[in-house]
Amino acid sequence: MEKIVPIIDIPYNKIARRVIACGDPARAEKISKRLENVEVVAKSREYWTFNGTYKGVPVTVSSHGVGGNGASVSFEGLILGGAKVIIRVGTCGTLQKDMPQGALIIATAACRDDGITSQFIPISYPAVASMDVVAAMQEAAKEINPEARTGIITTSGLFYTGLMPTNNRLFSEAGVLAMENEASVLFVIASVRGIKAGCIIAADGPCFEFVGSEEFNHYPEKMAKAVEDEITIALESIIKVEV
Repeated sequence: MEKIVPIIDIPYNKIARRVIACGDPARAEKISKRLENVEVVAKSREYWTFNGTYKGVPVTVSSHGVGGNGASVSFEGLILGGAKVIIRVGTCGTLQKDMPQGALIIATAACRDDGITSQFIPISYPAVASMDVVAAMQEAAKEINPEARTGIITTSGLFYTGLMPTNNRLFSEAGVLAMENEASVLFVIASVRGIKAGCIIAADGPCFEFVGSEEFNHYPEKMAKAVEDEITIALESIIKVEV
């Protein structure tokens, strides 16, 4: 009987060494259409996983849902399944006023406001991307989206703010580029488990301005292009990273 990784329902040793991860299952399916010889590995809860090849190199695409807790289940499961490098492709809110909607950010590290990793390892342990993964994405971005920026981001355990103040304005003053919800979890787990990781995200608006759902336009034309560009950058990069 085939041994299955819990919750994400993938067979052990069924995952390619190179994995593109994203939050939305529909986006994972969309990315999989860029691959050849596509096979559906599993569709369990928010975790949809596809295998295929990109330019002849085996690649897995898998969704992790929204937030650090569920994403940690995905990342740990993918590693158990055979992943050796994971690049997260996603969206974010900007913390810098000069960063327009549709801007791309290649993360070098992430502030650990995720609410998860402090239970995994002391908070003094850094959440850092693998430098060769960052370099590969920077190189790919030169042709695909040369205005892509590189720097530190922050990972928040919240999407909607509560009564407690956040660190976002402080981080903004310190030069942190953007906020999202999963990267620090990926970076910490990858470092501790001995695999490589990276993250590229597209800015869909400022963090300091709340917009109601009836006003929020998640995919205007420039945002759609940014998402397509980051997917291409991730795919072109991951096949060049040594694993």
